[in-house]
Amino acid sequence: MSGWRTLHFEFQAMASPCSLQIDGRDEPLMRQAAAEAMAEVRRIEHKFSRYRADSVISRINRSAGLDAVEIDAETGDLLTFSAQLWSLSDGLFDITSGVLRHAWDFKNACLPDSATLHGLLERVGWQQLERHDNQVRLKLPGMELDFGGFGKEYAADRAAVVLQSHGITHALVNLGGDLHAIGERGLPEMDGLPWQIEIQHPRPDPAHPNTPLALLPIGRGGLATSGDYERYFIHDGQRYCHVLNPHTGWPVSYWQSVSVLAANTTTAGALSTIAMLKGSDAPGWLETQGVRYLLVQQNGDLLRNSVT
Repeated sequence: MSGWRTLHFEFQAMASPCSLQIDGRDEPLMRQAAAEAMAEVRRIEHKFSRYRADSVISRINRSAGLDAVEIDAETGDLLTFSAQLWSLSDGLFDITSGVLRHAWDFKNACLPDSATLHGLLERVGWQQLERHDNQVRLKLPGMELDFGGFGKEYAADRAAVVLQSHGITHALVNLGGDLHAIGERGLPEMDGLPWQIEIQHPRPDPAHPNTPLALLPIGRGGLATSGDYERYFIHDGQRYCHVLNPHTGWPVSYWQSVSVLAANTTTAGALSTIAMLKGSDAPGWLETQGVRYLLVQQNGDLLRNSVT
């Protein structure tokens, strides 16, 4: 069958290198679909980034302790999803916990003082968010919302929806390592084969830094990884990473990384983060969620379920 090709599109978004890979025969259609998918990723970044003063998240955070802020349906849906994650995780996944980052100086490798951490913990708590119809309010001054726990993953899913709306049936969306696969490979010589995804090694061998930890096949759905290796520092021999327990304010330390394959990337990302926070309870908890996973223990051993 002639005319099949693979197009690659690379771009920057959400402070990450991103890419789209599309198998197909209609190049103009593929390019148009890719352009709209990339625009959708940037729309989500502009709308929900806490780094942008004009984002809905920044508007809500500026009004903490003051008046309620009107929100649209998309924001409301993400808040509903956040509430579900908070309940599912027994309060470990809490989008008000981003304020804890003010206590942790990863650039200068400084541990927080107890008074600062305690003061920030008082501003953490999903139950301190009030929501009525299309309005939301953070009760306490200094509280913050942060969609960082699933923002890139949600954008990956939305990009996939845009591609599919153009009739794309074979594509891979990659936003900084958060992936969404639309069908298997489409090229005739690869027809029916899954995408082969390299999982980054949390502790790479300096002699072979690009050697992946594992290869995971994915035909459709989402894949996301959470780990202790992206933002961290070492202090007195102890590793402190950016995944913070909202109950204590301190970083997790049980797993080097958790990779989850689920029906969509948003779910995969949320579950991988919750698993990091669950510590030793993660394998059993992930089993109850019915997803495929790959866990890396602190000694480097791999733990995966039988369907991975």
